[in-house]
Formats: sequence, structure tokens, C-alpha cells
Amino acid sequence: MGVAPSTPRLGEAGAASPGAAEQMFAALVGDRAYPVSSEFWTQLLELPLTQQWPRDRVLQACHAFAQNNYHTKHLAKILIHLVWCLQECTSASSVSSSVYRKAINAAYISSIFLKFIIENAKADNWQELCLDIDKDEKGLENIPSDQSVEYFLMKGVLNYIGSVDVSPESCYLHHELLNLMLVLMSTQLCSGPSPEPKDVHPFIDAAMLQDSSIVASVVQKLLLNFVRRPQIPSNGSHPVFSDDGGPGVLQRVGSAAANFVLLPYYTFNYFVSASAEGATSQLADNSLLVLLILIHYRKCISMNESIPTDSVYMSDSNTNVKDAPAFHENPYCKALNNAKDIQFDHADVEGNAQNGPVVRLSFASLFDALGTCLKDESSVLLLYSLVHGNCDFQEYVLVRTDLDTLLGFCRQLMPILEMLYNASRKTSNQIYMLLIILLILSQDSTFNASVHKLVLPSVPWYQERLMHQTSLGSLMVVVLIRTIKYNLSKLRDVYLHTNCLAILANMGPHAHRLSAYASQRLVSLFDMLSRKYAKLAELKNDKALKVTSDQMEADIISDDTSTELHIYTDFLRIVLEIINAILTYALPRNPEVVYAVLHRQEVFQPFKNHPRFNELLENIYTVLDFFNSRMDMQQLDGEWSVDKVLELINKNCRSWRGEGMKMFTQLRFTYEQESHPEEFFIPYAWRLILSRGFSFNPGAINLFPVEIHVDDSPSSEQKV
Repeated sequence: MGVAPSTPRLGEAGAASPGAAEQMFAALVGDRAYPVSSEFWTQLLELPLTQQWPRDRVLQACHAFAQNNYHTKHLAKILIHLVWCLQECTSASSVSSSVYRKAINAAYISSIFLKFIIENAKADNWQELCLDIDKDEKGLENIPSDQSVEYFLMKGVLNYIGSVDVSPESCYLHHELLNLMLVLMSTQLCSGPSPEPKDVHPFIDAAMLQDSSIVASVVQKLLLNFVRRPQIPSNGSHPVFSDDGGPGVLQRVGSAAANFVLLPYYTFNYFVSASAEGATSQLADNSLLVLLILIHYRKCISMNESIPTDSVYMSDSNTNVKDAPAFHENPYCKALNNAKDIQFDHADVEGNAQNGPVVRLSFASLFDALGTCLKDESSVLLLYSLVHGNCDFQEYVLVRTDLDTLLGFCRQLMPILEMLYNASRKTSNQIYMLLIILLILSQDSTFNASVHKLVLPSVPWYQERLMHQTSLGSLMVVVLIRTIKYNLSKLRDVYLHTNCLAILANMGPHAHRLSAYASQRLVSLFDMLSRKYAKLAELKNDKALKVTSDQMEADIISDDTSTELHIYTDFLRIVLEIINAILTYALPRNPEVVYAVLHRQEVFQPFKNHPRFNELLENIYTVLDFFNSRMDMQQLDGEWSVDKVLELINKNCRSWRGEGMKMFTQLRFTYEQESHPEEFFIPYAWRLILSRGFSFNPGAINLFPVEIHVDDSPSSEQKV
């Protein structure tokens, strides 16, 4: 692929012979600059690109393109042609297959060279992209002089995505534009984990500057793609790619031929799918990934910018304003947070008209789609973003108490609980997201009451015990306690412990007919934590008595032990508060909890006089004394059996008046984001994208630590 000596020509009647296609691409990557108005661009983009090139030649072409782009400005020019093709696709009432083909080719060719330049850029200001084209050049009269190429590009791409419905004709172009969006935004991978004022991301920054109408339409369309999961035609061929029915840009959707034009093996291997089903879901999946990157992006305000109070937020409201980083408002995040249910009127519930365009879609459809996709991490992140950020969606999830909504709860919660049950196979980030979602939901008393109303006939995935006719609330208690025990033995993460206990504490006062198994697990949780506490207390005492040669080291070890002991003291107190809340506010409805406390009453004895626990244990012992005395008064022939004890408990629960019980303020935990949420969510979203097969040069990634491995030997040929 050398430099073309002259303007390349197609074969007879415009046919693209292998030699002509070779010559066209040689010209594209060569050192001769073709004006944006040249016929060269039309001929290039009309090529039916079906040849195969070895990987080394593809890399050679990328190197040549990047080197010569400094003076040819071919990247900027092909991006401009892409926008023109999209404008033609948007404005025309009927779009010809040749126009679709040109737009698809332009998007794909751009993405290949863009990705190579981004991965191999030497400076973090992206000068290698060379997007500063001369606006006085012939053919550029219609581009506003005050618009940069990146703004012009993002406006064209986003406008198409947001305004054109996905159809059998347009689905391939939508697919390619979503892939291009991921490439354009991948400059984030090259920055550090904490956004800084000096960070430059030309394309995503340009996306943030688009009109609110474009922003709202894009967020709405990406959500609708996720909900509707539009299908790519399963026959794998479409006339858009070949007017004469011969081989075109895509020969089969579900094959490697879907990776057309200059595809290095490391570029977009997640396009390749062995089945039509895999190809069918790709549009919805990529729509979600693009949406997640857009809504979680944060742009720091530089030191020389004034801080407009109406369009920024501080990273931590409790931090000194001078020290806290300030960020420009993210319009995509705002649009998602303000999204409305299409079933409501265009005025909000208070009768106030909405300012500007508003995202509207069916929350019921979105709720159902999330329920069916929650085993996917990106769907979990979307659910978190909606429940945490969108008050209307959170209200939709929580407020309804009809049977359909209860079944909806089940559809949502069962995948979450199953994933927590299989925590050993999940990432810590995924576990965090799932627990935070449950914590946000548990802040609502209606939710806590509702989960105990729905009885599950069985729980097939729970292996340790057959669970028949157990309530959803009881299952939540069991799974949360199981997660705590797993964390205690494997992860040892205090944050995870705290979230699990916070959910249980929020649920405690609303417990209703908690199952025997859930009640036993709750008391055994106290036993397990108390044994851990006792070991730590013993270890601290031993170290206090032991004289060491290195007193400083001994002090450090002692401080660590004291810190851990304090943590477990808090954990034990929370568990006691949970049991206390059930016995204080819901004892008549929970005879199995009373039985579990009676059965294991010895576990509370060591803490009866503990200054941190004695007041809480007073209530527990009031309950124990009441029911123990009733058992002592009972004239019984033979031994006490489980059924007889439960019969006595049920009988006396009806006469329980709570006399002597001290009323404590109910524990109520709420979720608050950490002071720098962007440091978690931006890397997390990109990890999700890379896990889908979007490969990126590991040596160029600074957003998070990456293990660099030697690539496996690539195949000798790639479809072009």
C-alpha cells in the first residue's frame, strides 16, 4: 500500500476492481492531500469493501495515515463527509442504498484510523488528530466558521442517532455510529482516574455542548433501543449493501464479514458473533454502553474559568469550595434524571410546565426491560443511575402496590438476589451496585412492606436448602446475611458489610411473617459476629499484656486491632437494633423470630452487661422473660417439641402488649454517593465496555491499572 502517484480511478462503469480499491486506499493513507470537494471522496466511500488484507498491511496503512494526516488532514475530511452523508440520510424522505453505503463506509473507515491515532497518541491534547482544517477551503462554505470539526461531527452523529428510527434499512448505520461513538469517547481511557482541568476529550466535550433538543432525543433513543432491542435482519444480507445483489459491504451479519474495511484483529472483535441472536442484541447493548459513558462523564472547570452556579456541581458539598473540584453540568445525566413517564401529562404533577425538551418513554416498558437484563452488569448500572438520579422513576418503582407491581418487584429483585447469592462469581463493583440499589429501595417503607406480601412457591437457584412458600422479604434477609458471611470469609470489605446491615435495618420494623430459616439466619449472624468480636477483644488484651522489643510496631498493631474491634462493635449493635426493631414493632407478626431468639438465647448472655449493648439487650431479655415464664407455667406432658413451642408462642403473641419495652428511634439508613463518584463510575463504565470485547492498547490506558499480555498470534487475513 504505497502512495498513489496520481488521482485513483475506478474501473469501467464505476466498478471497483481489487486493483482500484487498493489504489483508492493507498491514496487515502498517502502523502497527497485531496481537497474535501474532490471526487475522490465519493469514489472511496462508494466502494463495496470486501477484500481481505493481512494484518501487517493494515497496521502499515494506519501508520502511514497517521503520519501523513498532519498535512493531508484526511481524517477531518472524511469525518466531514460522514456528516454530509448523515445529513442526506436525515433530510431525504427515501434514502437510497448508495447513500447508506457511503455513510456506513465513512463511519467505519473513520473509526479504524481514529482508534489507531488515539491509542498511539504521544500527547494528551490530541494534536495528532489534526482536526484544525482550513474553513476557507472550497466545499466548506456550509460549515459555520465558529464550529470546530469535532463539534460539527458530534452534532451530525448525535442528531442522526436521536432523530432517525431504527429500521431494517437504517439499523446497520445505527450500529456503526454507536461503535464510532465508543471510539470517539475512548480518549477517556488515556486519562487518569480523577478528572482534571487539563484533561482534553475533544469529541465527548463537543457532545456536552450540543443543543438540549439533541441531547434529549439521543438519551430517549438510546433508552428506547435498550427497551425495544431492535433486531438486525436475520437473513444476513440487505440490498443497501449491494444494488445488484452481489457481495456488498456486509455479506453476513453474524459472520466476520460484518467487520468491514481495514479491520485489525484487535479493533472491534466484539462485533463478531457466531449467531444471529448475538448480532440482534448488539444494537441494544451498544446503545446502553454509549448512554452510560455519556451520563457519567465529568468535565472539570479550569482554573481560569468563572464558576456559573446554575450549571455546575461540586464534588462534595461538605468540602471547602476553594478546594473541591467543580464540574460542568452534564446535560445527558440531567436529561436522564429528568426523564418522565409517557403515561403522564406533559405538565408535572404540580402542574408546572417542563422547561425545554424532556425525555419521555414508558417507565413500565423500561422497568420490564431492566428486569429481564439485570444479569448484565451494564443494565445494573443503568438501574442504579435511574433509581438514584431520577425521582420519578424511583417513585414509579416504589409507590405502586397493586399485584402487577408486586410481580414486577419480583422480576426485578429475583435476578438481583440470585446474583448476590452467586457473589463469588461477581466482581466487587457489581456487588456494590446491587447492594446500593437494594439500599435505595429499602429507604421506602412501602417497599419494605410489599416484599413480605409476595410469597414465592420456590427458589430453584438456592442450593443449600429447599425454599418453598417463602416470602420475597424472607429471601432478601437470607441472601443478605449470606452475602455478609461470604464477605467476612473472603472479601473482608467493611463497606459491603455496612450496606448489607443497613438494608436489613431498614427492613426490620416492617418484617411480616419472617420465615423460620430467615429468623435462624438472623440470630446466627449475631452469633457469628459476636465470636469474631470476642477473638478481636482477646487479641487486643493479649497484645496489651505482651511486651515487645519494638514498641512502635506493637502500637501500630494494637491500633489496627482496636479499629477492627470498634467496627465489629458497631456491626453487633446494628444486628441487635434489627432484632430489637422486629421485637418492638412487629413481634405479633413474627413468631419465628421469637422462637429463634428463645432457641439461641445463650448467644446474648456475654453482652448483657456490655455498655454498648445493654440497653438494647434489655428489650430482648424482656421478650425472653415473658415467653420463658409462659413456658414455665405451661403444664406439659413430655418434652417440648418445635411445634409445641411455636404453638405456645403463637398463642401468647396475641396477648403480647409490649409492656416493659423501651422504644428506641428506628434506625434508618439512606444512601449518599461518595464525595468523588466520578472516580468510580467513569472507570467502571469503561471496564464494562472493555469486558464486551472492545479492545484497546493496554499500554495507552491510564484510567485504571491494566495487565499487559502478549497478544495471541492473529489470523493471517482480515476481511476488508
